[in-house]
Amino acid sequence: MSRPAPRSIDEYLKQLRATLEGEDPALIQDALYDAEEYLRAEVASNPGKSEADVLELIASTYGAPDEVAAAYRETEVKVKAALRTPPTRPRPANPSVLSRFFGVYSDPRVYTSLFYMLLAMVMGIFYFTFVVTGLALSFGLAFLIIGLPFFLAFIGMTRVMSLGEGRLVEAITGERMPRRPVHPGPRLSFFARMGQMLKDPRTWTTIAYFVLMMPLGITYFTIAVTMFSMGFSFTALPFLKLWDLLTGHEYWTRHLHMGVDWLDNWLGYVLIGIAGVILLTTLMQLARGIGRVHGRVAKALLVTPGA
Repeated sequence: MSRPAPRSIDEYLKQLRATLEGEDPALIQDALYDAEEYLRAEVASNPGKSEADVLELIASTYGAPDEVAAAYRETEVKVKAALRTPPTRPRPANPSVLSRFFGVYSDPRVYTSLFYMLLAMVMGIFYFTFVVTGLALSFGLAFLIIGLPFFLAFIGMTRVMSLGEGRLVEAITGERMPRRPVHPGPRLSFFARMGQMLKDPRTWTTIAYFVLMMPLGITYFTIAVTMFSMGFSFTALPFLKLWDLLTGHEYWTRHLHMGVDWLDNWLGYVLIGIAGVILLTTLMQLARGIGRVHGRVAKALLVTPGA
């Protein structure tokens, strides 16, 4: 059933949101921002006409809500196809357990997720410090004239930072995140804008994400550094033992003495090397899983459902 032509910007956006129902929330947020930005700019450039008249004039250029939604769906399919990581080689129909376990090294997302695990601690500390300082100053200055403007500036900065964090998460994990912020809407008075920000759930979920990033970042960093250092050291042991044998020295043999008699022989060193490879591969599997889960957490907290 065809909908009646929208007579206002709010009605147009409601129809566009309804038409895009069920799509990715990040896609909906981008589509709504672009539409509202364009429509409000057109209304502002035609001060002598009503919203209904302007919408009627641009119906043939920008398109009806269902046409805009169809265009965004088509574009999204093309973008996802272009950004999808191509497989390095054809996968077997029924891969073995070992193939699935060690095949993780051929997934480029694993390396970007591992990089994010190392970077997350620094980012988490920065985000946590920013939020705690911003909230403390906002409450501390609340009784002064500059208190409310400072709080608005703080919230505005968190939204800009959340957009940047979303783009980073998308680049690293492949989870679709918004390219556009939530549109601020029509011009409102200072106190109306303040009330709108306080009522917006995304204000508080964004702050929660920034606070959560510190413990998550420390955890990610600890897992990555601990498992990589142990796995790399264990993997290198048999090669260091072989180096001593080839050079005729016993430098590494003396310094790498395990203190356990059955390990201090070639069989023990080989077993330790195998354990190191398994530990490194387990880290790669964990990095891929953490990347996927973190991407979903970021989307849940940084993207407004249905925009």
